[in-house]
Amino acid sequence: MGTGYGPLNGVRVIDFTHVMAGPACTMMLADMGADVIKIERVPYEEDGSHNADDPYWINGVSASYMIVNRNKRGFPLNLKTPEGIEIAHRLIRDADVVVENYRPGVLDRLGVGYEDAAKTNPGIIYGAVSGFGRTGPYAQRPGYDLMAQGMAGIMSVTGEGPGRPPVKPGVPMTDITGGILLAMGICAALRHREVTGEGQMVDTSLFEAGIVQTYWHSALAFSTGQAPEPLGSGHPLQAPYQAIRTKDGHITVSAGGWMWGKFCELVDPSLEHDPRFDTNEKRMENVKELEAILNERMAIKTTAEWVAELEAAGMPSGPINTIPQMHEDPQALARDMVVTQKHPIAGEVKTLGLPVKFSRTPGGPKRPSTVYGQYTREILGEAGYDDTDIDRFIAAGATTDSM
Repeated sequence: MGTGYGPLNGVRVIDFTHVMAGPACTMMLADMGADVIKIERVPYEEDGSHNADDPYWINGVSASYMIVNRNKRGFPLNLKTPEGIEIAHRLIRDADVVVENYRPGVLDRLGVGYEDAAKTNPGIIYGAVSGFGRTGPYAQRPGYDLMAQGMAGIMSVTGEGPGRPPVKPGVPMTDITGGILLAMGICAALRHREVTGEGQMVDTSLFEAGIVQTYWHSALAFSTGQAPEPLGSGHPLQAPYQAIRTKDGHITVSAGGWMWGKFCELVDPSLEHDPRFDTNEKRMENVKELEAILNERMAIKTTAEWVAELEAAGMPSGPINTIPQMHEDPQALARDMVVTQKHPIAGEVKTLGLPVKFSRTPGGPKRPSTVYGQYTREILGEAGYDDTDIDRFIAAGATTDSM
């Protein structure tokens, strides 16, 4: 059954995804209230998001699997059996959305691609995210987040500066962004179907998810004809706008325009009229010298002391948190971005919340990730199968209700 909350309550999603981008999409849909049936592999095989090499487990359950698969109902299904395909089409018949993130053509060969799904359910919204999308010369090329970041230009502008080795942002940026883009596209397609009754394919890729992260840098390249270069934590048009060393760590500051004078009052009044720094253009020309001076001046106080002073002066600033420090940040907690769930095996675990807030239809994590086989009989019963049918499917190896 659906979760009974959120703006997508009543929408059913059949989830053929694995690893990160696809599960991130269906997690978003589930957090917004959709009933997501996550198809697991039969026989039991570790999903790419909780593989055997993953060292991050909580009481024998993969932490990464739990965080992207909360709010879903897992359903083991062997698509290489005739019975498995029969069940898949029964589920698709009663669904609103199908989501997958295999290389283009994989599910078509199994009989559950878009064309087959649309024959079963003409109104189906079929969402797919892959390395490079369903068209173009790279459509069949395998691709992961690292390749997408490199090919989209992200790694060319990330790092300490020109001449240094390329650096990947520490988070799987195109995986997560690809999932968000697909969820957005699916919601738009659902709206179109509401108006016209028409289903459709929704297709995006990790490559495109990387490209959309370059709106700002692409604008610079379009206007100058030059390739933007990595600037560390700095900004191409304003200084200071970067991370600065403090007594016990680092702080981010933005002190351009009218804020420069106020910033100098707090840090070093002599800097305001220093001819090297008295305009933004000069500060940009001499940014390395400015950075060295600020690192020295601001190292006399702690990050917390500087944040307090800059906040009191109305200036944007913030600490550079570790991930655990972010988890304890009072704003993150106040916005329900870190919540606790009770998992039947792992026990009490923390997960991240829904980053979009709805005043009338609140969503977010309500149900922990599934235990393998936990919902098999429930889901098949909802699909119209009786216990005899279910036992037959289990005997045929099409599904299972336990490990």
